[in-house]
Amino acid sequence: MEQELRDSMLKTGTTVLGIVCKDGIVMAADRQVTAGGKIVMSKNTQKVVQVNDYLVVSWTGGAADAQRLGKLIAAELKLKQLKSKSRPTVRQAANLTGSISYENIRKPSMIPTIVGTLVAGFNEDGSVELYTVEPAGGVYKVDDYDANFGSGMPYVLGLLERQYKKDMTVKEGVELAKEALKSSTQRDVGSGYGIDVFTITKDGIDKVVGQKIESSFTDEKE
Repeated sequence: MEQELRDSMLKTGTTVLGIVCKDGIVMAADRQVTAGGKIVMSKNTQKVVQVNDYLVVSWTGGAADAQRLGKLIAAELKLKQLKSKSRPTVRQAANLTGSISYENIRKPSMIPTIVGTLVAGFNEDGSVELYTVEPAGGVYKVDDYDANFGSGMPYVLGLLERQYKKDMTVKEGVELAKEALKSSTQRDVGSGYGIDVFTITKDGIDKVVGQKIESSFTDEKE
Protein backbone atom coordinates (compact mmCIF):
# COMPACT_ATOMS: atom_id res chain seq x y z
CA MET A 1 0.00 0.00 0.00
CA GLU A 2 2.79 2.39 0.92
CA GLN A 3 4.58 1.73 -2.37
CA GLU A 4 1.34 2.29 -4.31
CA LEU A 5 0.94 5.68 -2.63
CA ARG A 6 4.52 6.60 -3.47
CA ASP A 7 4.09 5.57 -7.11
CA SER A 8 0.91 7.63 -7.51
CA MET A 9 2.44 10.84 -6.13
CA LEU A 10 2.94 13.66 -8.56
CA LYS A 11 6.55 14.77 -8.62
CA THR A 12 8.11 17.79 -10.21
CA GLY A 13 11.12 15.72 -11.35
CA THR A 14 12.67 18.96 -12.33
CA THR A 15 15.47 21.14 -13.43
CA VAL A 16 15.69 24.25 -11.26
CA LEU A 17 18.63 26.61 -11.15
CA GLY A 18 19.77 29.91 -9.74
CA ILE A 19 22.61 32.04 -11.07
CA VAL A 20 24.26 34.89 -9.17
CA CYS A 21 25.26 37.76 -11.48
CA LYS A 22 27.04 41.04 -10.78
CA ASP A 23 23.80 43.03 -11.08
CA GLY A 24 21.22 40.51 -9.86
CA ILE A 25 20.09 36.90 -9.78
CA VAL A 26 18.51 34.64 -12.40
CA MET A 27 16.08 31.87 -11.37
CA ALA A 28 14.75 29.29 -13.83
CA ALA A 29 12.91 25.96 -14.06
CA ASP A 30 11.17 23.63 -16.49
CA ARG A 31 7.42 22.82 -16.38
CA GLN A 32 6.99 19.02 -16.37
CA VAL A 33 5.23 17.06 -13.60
CA THR A 34 5.31 13.25 -13.55
CA ALA A 35 3.56 10.45 -11.65
CA GLY A 36 5.74 7.60 -10.46
CA GLY A 37 8.52 8.82 -12.70
CA LYS A 38 6.75 7.21 -15.66
CA ILE A 39 3.76 9.28 -16.77
CA VAL A 40 3.70 12.99 -17.60
CA MET A 41 0.72 14.43 -15.70
CA SER A 42 1.28 18.11 -16.45
CA LYS A 43 3.13 19.95 -19.18
CA ASN A 44 2.53 23.45 -17.87
CA THR A 45 3.30 23.62 -14.14
CA GLN A 46 5.30 26.64 -13.06
CA LYS A 47 8.00 25.48 -10.64
CA VAL A 48 9.64 28.86 -10.14
CA VAL A 49 7.22 31.40 -8.65
CA GLN A 50 7.16 34.86 -7.14
CA VAL A 51 5.71 34.42 -3.64
CA ASN A 52 5.61 38.13 -2.73
CA ASP A 53 6.98 41.51 -3.81
CA TYR A 54 10.60 40.64 -3.06
CA LEU A 55 11.02 36.85 -3.18
CA VAL A 56 11.18 34.11 -5.84
CA VAL A 57 11.21 30.42 -4.92
CA SER A 58 11.65 27.22 -6.95
CA TRP A 59 11.28 23.60 -5.89
CA THR A 60 12.15 19.99 -6.57
CA GLY A 61 10.25 17.04 -5.09
CA GLY A 62 6.57 16.20 -4.60
CA ALA A 63 4.27 18.61 -6.41
CA ALA A 64 1.70 18.82 -3.59
CA ASP A 65 4.43 19.36 -0.99
CA ALA A 66 6.02 22.10 -3.10
CA GLN A 67 2.72 23.91 -3.64
CA ARG A 68 1.91 23.78 0.07
CA LEU A 69 5.39 24.98 1.01
CA GLY A 70 5.07 28.00 -1.28
CA LYS A 71 1.77 29.06 0.29
CA LEU A 72 3.13 28.47 3.79
CA ILE A 73 6.26 30.55 3.16
CA ALA A 74 4.20 33.46 1.80
CA ALA A 75 1.79 33.35 4.75
CA GLU A 76 4.51 33.05 7.42
CA LEU A 77 6.54 35.92 5.94
CA LYS A 78 3.45 38.14 5.83
CA LEU A 79 2.66 37.29 9.45
CA LYS A 80 6.25 37.98 10.49
CA GLN A 81 6.14 41.35 8.73
CA LEU A 82 2.90 42.33 10.47
CA LYS A 83 4.28 41.36 13.88
CA SER A 84 7.68 43.01 13.53
CA LYS A 85 6.50 45.94 11.37
CA SER A 86 9.54 45.37 9.15
CA ARG A 87 10.07 43.31 6.02
CA PRO A 88 11.94 40.02 6.52
CA THR A 89 15.30 39.71 4.80
CA VAL A 90 16.04 37.12 2.12
CA ARG A 91 18.20 35.27 4.64
CA GLN A 92 15.32 35.14 7.11
CA ALA A 93 13.04 33.80 4.38
CA ALA A 94 15.58 31.09 3.54
CA ASN A 95 15.97 30.14 7.21
CA LEU A 96 12.19 29.94 7.55
CA THR A 97 12.08 27.62 4.53
CA GLY A 98 14.82 25.48 6.08
CA SER A 99 12.96 25.23 9.39
CA ILE A 100 9.75 24.14 7.67
CA SER A 101 11.64 21.55 5.60
CA TYR A 102 13.48 20.27 8.69
CA GLU A 103 10.23 19.74 10.58
CA ASN A 104 8.33 18.22 7.66
CA ILE A 105 10.87 15.55 6.75
CA ARG A 106 11.06 14.37 10.37
CA LYS A 107 7.32 13.96 10.95
CA PRO A 108 6.17 10.31 11.14
CA SER A 109 4.44 9.68 7.82
CA MET A 110 3.90 6.96 5.22
CA ILE A 111 5.00 9.55 2.67
CA PRO A 112 7.54 12.01 4.11
CA THR A 113 7.68 15.53 2.72
CA ILE A 114 10.86 15.82 0.64
CA VAL A 115 11.32 19.16 -1.10
CA GLY A 116 14.51 20.91 -2.18
CA THR A 117 14.25 24.67 -2.54
CA LEU A 118 16.02 27.64 -4.08
CA VAL A 119 15.21 31.01 -2.50
CA ALA A 120 16.20 34.32 -4.11
CA GLY A 121 15.19 37.91 -3.48
CA PHE A 122 16.21 41.49 -2.84
CA ASN A 123 16.52 43.21 0.52
CA GLU A 124 15.36 46.70 1.45
CA ASP A 125 18.92 47.99 1.09
CA GLY A 126 18.95 46.84 -2.56
CA SER A 127 21.21 43.82 -2.06
CA VAL A 128 20.24 40.52 -3.70
CA GLU A 129 20.82 37.02 -2.32
CA LEU A 130 20.40 33.40 -3.38
CA TYR A 131 20.10 30.45 -0.99
CA THR A 132 19.73 26.73 -1.52
CA VAL A 133 17.74 24.70 1.01
CA GLU A 134 18.33 20.96 1.02
CA PRO A 135 15.38 18.58 1.65
CA ALA A 136 16.68 17.87 5.18
CA GLY A 137 16.53 21.58 6.03
CA GLY A 138 20.12 22.75 5.63
CA VAL A 139 20.43 26.35 4.36
CA TYR A 140 23.41 27.52 2.33
CA LYS A 141 24.15 30.85 0.69
CA VAL A 142 25.03 30.56 -3.01
CA ASP A 143 27.74 32.84 -4.39
CA ASP A 144 27.78 31.53 -7.98
CA TYR A 145 25.10 29.03 -9.09
CA ASP A 146 23.12 26.03 -7.87
CA ALA A 147 20.68 23.45 -9.20
CA ASN A 148 19.57 22.05 -5.82
CA PHE A 149 18.64 18.34 -6.02
CA GLY A 150 16.53 18.22 -9.18
CA SER A 151 16.68 15.27 -11.56
CA GLY A 152 18.18 17.58 -14.18
CA MET A 153 21.04 18.69 -11.93
CA PRO A 154 23.71 16.40 -13.50
CA TYR A 155 22.90 17.81 -16.94
CA VAL A 156 23.23 21.48 -16.02
CA LEU A 157 26.08 21.62 -13.50
CA GLY A 158 28.74 20.73 -16.06
CA LEU A 159 27.51 23.40 -18.44
CA LEU A 160 27.31 26.00 -15.67
CA GLU A 161 30.79 25.05 -14.48
CA ARG A 162 32.22 25.72 -17.93
CA GLN A 163 30.29 28.82 -18.91
CA TYR A 164 29.61 30.71 -15.67
CA LYS A 165 31.59 33.90 -15.15
CA LYS A 166 31.77 35.78 -11.86
CA ASP A 167 31.25 39.16 -13.53
CA MET A 168 28.45 38.13 -15.89
CA THR A 169 25.41 40.37 -16.20
CA VAL A 170 21.80 39.37 -15.59
CA LYS A 171 21.22 39.50 -19.35
CA GLU A 172 24.05 37.00 -19.85
CA GLY A 173 22.73 34.92 -16.95
CA VAL A 174 19.33 34.63 -18.61
CA GLU A 175 20.91 33.26 -21.78
CA LEU A 176 23.00 30.81 -19.75
CA ALA A 177 19.91 29.64 -17.84
CA LYS A 178 18.04 29.06 -21.10
CA GLU A 179 20.95 27.05 -22.49
CA ALA A 180 21.20 24.96 -19.31
CA LEU A 181 17.47 24.18 -19.31
CA LYS A 182 17.64 23.32 -22.99
CA SER A 183 20.37 20.80 -22.18
CA SER A 184 18.45 19.13 -19.35
CA THR A 185 15.10 18.95 -21.14
CA GLN A 186 16.76 17.07 -24.00
CA ARG A 187 18.29 14.40 -21.73
CA ASP A 188 16.45 14.25 -18.39
CA VAL A 189 13.19 12.27 -18.43
CA GLY A 190 11.89 14.29 -15.47
CA SER A 191 12.27 17.68 -17.16
CA GLY A 192 10.60 19.24 -20.18
CA TYR A 193 7.68 20.93 -21.94
CA GLY A 194 8.58 24.51 -21.13
CA ILE A 195 10.78 26.93 -19.24
CA ASP A 196 10.25 29.94 -16.99
CA VAL A 197 12.97 32.44 -16.13
CA PHE A 198 12.87 35.26 -13.55
CA THR A 199 15.36 38.02 -12.82
CA ILE A 200 15.81 39.58 -9.38
CA THR A 201 17.59 42.94 -9.13
CA LYS A 202 17.57 45.93 -6.79
CA ASP A 203 14.80 47.35 -9.00
CA GLY A 204 12.49 44.38 -8.48
CA ILE A 205 11.42 41.04 -9.94
CA ASP A 206 10.61 40.37 -13.58
CA LYS A 207 9.54 37.26 -15.45
CA VAL A 208 11.63 37.53 -18.61
CA VAL A 209 11.05 34.14 -20.26
CA GLY A 210 7.99 31.92 -20.53
CA GLN A 211 8.26 29.35 -23.30
CA LYS A 212 6.51 26.10 -24.20
CA ILE A 213 8.35 23.17 -25.74
CA GLU A 214 6.09 21.43 -28.25
CA SER A 215 6.64 18.21 -30.19
CA SER A 216 6.71 18.34 -33.96
CA PHE A 217 7.28 15.81 -36.69
CA THR A 218 9.35 16.37 -39.81
CA ASP A 219 9.87 14.12 -42.79
CA GLU A 220 13.30 12.61 -43.19
CA LYS A 221 15.22 13.53 -46.30
CA GLU A 222 16.22 10.54 -48.38
